Amino acid sequence: MSTPDQQPATVPGAAEDAVLFEARPDGIAIITLNRPERRNCLGADVRAGLFTAWDRFERDPALRVAILTGAGKAFCAGGDLREMVETGMTVPPREMFPLPYDTIELSKPTIAAVDGAAYAGGWMIAQACDLCVAATTARFAVTEVKVGRSSPWAAPLIHMIPQRVMMELLLTGDPIDARRAYEIGLVNRVTEPGLLMSTALELAGRIAAGAPLSVAAARQTVMLATGMGRSAALQAARHASTHCYRSDDAQEGPRAFAAGRSPRWTGR
Repeated sequence: MSTPDQQPATVPGAAEDAVLFEARPDGIAIITLNRPERRNCLGADVRAGLFTAWDRFERDPALRVAILTGAGKAFCAGGDLREMVETGMTVPPREMFPLPYDTIELSKPTIAAVDGAAYAGGWMIAQACDLCVAATTARFAVTEVKVGRSSPWAAPLIHMIPQRVMMELLLTGDPIDARRAYEIGLVNRVTEPGLLMSTALELAGRIAAGAPLSVAAARQTVMLATGMGRSAALQAARHASTHCYRSDDAQEGPRAFAAGRSPRWTGR
């Protein structure tokens, strides 16, 4: 997934190379699940690598957008069922899985770039990202009913897809393809497999080109509106936008437009 002159680095603290991290000079981070022989399932090594990768992304002010993807023929096949058997796992601890904007505090946009299976926990981490780009070969499924588990993390889907569609997906555990995922609003872009990363990078680049504080306020507005009624969301969004309006960038944008030049964002 990396360009020839930018090889991903192993995430510090991860078990060997379970998760790769590439910090690109254009402000985009690429986080790659790197256990293709296990279909990138969320074993302890991958979970540890993801916690480290998301933290690294959030802490680096030069990074504006992150793309999460998987090596090999699967995005992520879900939780490690062998681990569940060996540990006799009942209710997974909430902090067990590194979910953006849930168990991981992030203030920047994220994009899931999905090829192959995004099943169970794989669907979960793709769903947790702000946006999703999928190859035509991608498959999505909430398969917990097939293995006697549950999917409380799927609750936010009600804000993304219609109720009856969500009901069918969770009750049957049957997979849907990328086209169907696009039709119901789960996926933003569908592309051929060979164009998956370039499509995700193009989308990430368009986000990274925006004023940092404006992007942060826009993302926060969407999330506030999702969880609140109209009046409460308007009030909260106005408050969330104050810092953006009072920033240097809020003056730089109009100046650049009037001068016919590209804006020079400082994030201040």
